[in-house]
Amino acid sequence: MPSVLPAGDPVPEDGALPASALEGLGERPFGIYVHVPFCTVRCGYCDFNTYTAEELGPVGGAPGASRATYAEAAIAEVRRARRVLGDADVPVSTIFFGGGTPTLLSPADLGAIVASIAGEFGLAEDVEVTTEANPDSVASWDLEELRGVGFNRVSFGMQSAIDHVLKVLERTHDPLRVPAVVEWARAAGFAPADGGSISLDLIYGTPGESLADWETSVEAALACRPDHVSAYSLIVEEGTALARRVKRGELPMPDEDDLADKYLLVDERLAAAGLEWYEVSNWAMDEASRCRHNLLYWTGGDWWGVGPGAHSHVGGVRWWNVKHPAAYADRIARGASPAHAREVLDGESRRVERVLLEVRLRDGLPVQVLDETGRSAVARLIDEGLLTRHAERLVPTRQGRLLADAVVRDLLP
Repeated sequence: MPSVLPAGDPVPEDGALPASALEGLGERPFGIYVHVPFCTVRCGYCDFNTYTAEELGPVGGAPGASRATYAEAAIAEVRRARRVLGDADVPVSTIFFGGGTPTLLSPADLGAIVASIAGEFGLAEDVEVTTEANPDSVASWDLEELRGVGFNRVSFGMQSAIDHVLKVLERTHDPLRVPAVVEWARAAGFAPADGGSISLDLIYGTPGESLADWETSVEAALACRPDHVSAYSLIVEEGTALARRVKRGELPMPDEDDLADKYLLVDERLAAAGLEWYEVSNWAMDEASRCRHNLLYWTGGDWWGVGPGAHSHVGGVRWWNVKHPAAYADRIARGASPAHAREVLDGESRRVERVLLEVRLRDGLPVQVLDETGRSAVARLIDEGLLTRHAERLVPTRQGRLLADAVVRDLLP
C-alpha cells in the first residue's frame, strides 16, 4: 500500500481556508487535479494511491468508491471547492486527470467532471485539459469521445518498449500498441495542429534493463513523434512489491552510474529530435507543448486536488484528502470536507520550496530567492559547471541536472 499520509493540522469540518490563503486568489494561475484511484492491476513499482476491484472488496459498491459512482462524488467535491473559495473570479487554466488509470472511467463520466469544473469556475480560453492513459485502456473511439468532451492533451504511460522490462515493472500492455494509440490520438484531434498535445511517459533504470534496451525504448518513443516526453528514473519505493523483491535479493537496486548514462542518452536523443528540456525530467517540442499543469506545481501556483489522497495548495495552505475511496465517499456523502489534514506554510518554507523546484527548470531560479549562504555558493557552482547565470536567474547545466540534488544541498545548506 502507498505510504501513510502526513499528520498535519486539523481541518475544519467545512474545509474553510484561512483568510490569508484567499488573498490574491485569481491573480495566480489556478488548476484542478482529479485523482481517479482505480486500476485493473497494481504495478509492482507503484506507490500511488490506487486500488484494484479486489482490493476495494465489498466497499467497491459504496457511492463514490466504485467506478460507476465516482464521477458523482468528484463533482460534489468540485462544488465544495467553489463554496470554499468564495466568490472570487478563478478561471481554471489547467485540469489534469491522474491516477490510477483515469480512462477506466467512461469518457462521459470524465467529461461530466470537466463540465462541472467549467460550470462552477469557468475555464480559461486556452485551458489545458489532460488525462493520463495506459496504452491498453483506450480505443480509438474512446479518444474521439475524450476530445469531444473537452480534453486536449493525453499522456500515455509507455514506460518501455522492451517486454522483459515491462514484465519487471508489471505493466500489462503490449509495447506494439503504443504507436497505434498515439496515431489514434492524433487522428482524434490531439495533435498540435488541432489544438492538442500528445505525451509519452518513460521510466529508466529498471532492474535488468541494459543501456541498449533503454536506447531501443527512446528510439521507439521518438518514432511515435510525440509532442512531449517525460523520462523518470525508477525509484524503489518502500512498501511496493518491487521493493520487497529487491529486499529479498531477487532484483538489484538501480545503479547510480547506470541511471546517469541513461539520462544523458535520453537527453541527447530527445534534443537531437527537437524536444527541448524545460524541467529536469521533461522535454517538449515547443513552449506550447509543455505541461502547463505541472509547471503550475513547480512555480507555486494554486490548485485544488479532487479525489481520495489528492493534495491541494491555495495561497500557502496545503492539504490532503483521506486516502481510501470508501472514507472519501463517506465524507462527501455527509457533506463534510474530505480533507485529512493540512499545513500552513510560512515564508521560509515557501522560499525553500521555490529553490527545490525552480532550480530544476529551464526558466531558472531567481537569484534573489536565495539567502546569503545560498548566494555565496553560486559562483562555485558556476565554476564547477553545474549552473549557468542568465541575467538574474540560475539555470542548471546538463551536468547540473544530473546532480540536481547536490546543487540544491549547496543552495540550501
